[in-house]
Amino acid sequence: MPLIAERVAAAQAGTNEKVICRLPSGWVVIGDVQFLEGYCVLLADPVVASLNDLPTEARAQFLTDMAKVGDALLAVTGAYRINYEILGNSEPELHAHIFPRFASEPDEKRRMPAWFYDWKTAPCFSKATHGDLQAKLRIAITAPT
Repeated sequence: MPLIAERVAAAQAGTNEKVICRLPSGWVVIGDVQFLEGYCVLLADPVVASLNDLPTEARAQFLTDMAKVGDALLAVTGAYRINYEILGNSEPELHAHIFPRFASEPDEKRRMPAWFYDWKTAPCFSKATHGDLQAKLRIAITAPT
């Protein structure tokens, strides 16, 4: 099973420990690595290959949900901006990377895409370290607007 489909199936089964919450378009999960604290991914549910495979209303919902996660990241992390990326080249199923960006990042990193960070040495998600952040994001994302 492809990675995104596997993670969505685990979220549906209640076995994906990285789940923050369910939104109308899919699952918000905290990133496997936390080189930018609060990095999240929105996994489309149902799983589709790309944004273009969704009907118009579902596309709008996915993008709205993506921005809602960004709003929560701004509120919870103190980020100065949010980077949104929908790629699908390596994992060809719809998912959006949502990166908080911080003024405290080194200049050479802050001005570049998050992909320029060393993902191999980045802190991995752990409930002990990031569980509080995960809970705060859940509250911020699911709060009535």
